[in-house]
Amino acid sequence: MLDKILEAFPLLKSSEKIVMEEIRKHAVIASIPKGQVVFFEGDECKNMALILSGSVRVYKTAENGREITLYRLGAGESCVLTASCIFAQNTFPAVAVTEKEVEAAVVPSYVFREWIDQYSVWRDYVFNLLSKRLSSVIMMLEEVVFLRMDIRIAEFLIKIYGLGESDVIITHQDIAMELGTSREVVSRILKNFEGEKLISQKRGVITVHDIDRLISKVESEK
Repeated sequence: MLDKILEAFPLLKSSEKIVMEEIRKHAVIASIPKGQVVFFEGDECKNMALILSGSVRVYKTAENGREITLYRLGAGESCVLTASCIFAQNTFPAVAVTEKEVEAAVVPSYVFREWIDQYSVWRDYVFNLLSKRLSSVIMMLEEVVFLRMDIRIAEFLIKIYGLGESDVIITHQDIAMELGTSREVVSRILKNFEGEKLISQKRGVITVHDIDRLISKVESEK
């Protein structure tokens, strides 16, 4: 177990021996299947999870049912909202669901609070986590407030293309949930992109044909 944790969280390798002993004593490896809700909004945060593999999406849902992704978590990461929830002893303010099967080292919340108090390696980890997530959420808010939806959708397609995927296997509803808008708006904008020969579409698949013009479209608005 410890080897898996150290591989995903290499900052712990140089920590004190007592830190290793505490991990062995309190951490439990858990497997969470794909599509499992980890937290609903308003849930109590009883544990802190150190993700070893897989992917978790954290999002907010509006009263009208629209969703917007706050961030994703992968191997070597933990949820800053869970940390905040534990420290402030509040309830979880969003929804967290697994997108891929997750393996995580789970630690009781009271133990994690003690670790933060006693060990500098965990304090540094949480401060870095807060800094990273705060920056990413601010960037997301700037996009929501200041960028037109067509530019945000273009950026979304560019990001996926950058992962080596010219064929994007995703529905219009999935994009709407990701960006916090309606499926109808996404469909209209993608239809316009198709008319401009930037992309083509078939059911559940969007193919990017002109990545350079998509990039130019985004850059012209920034």
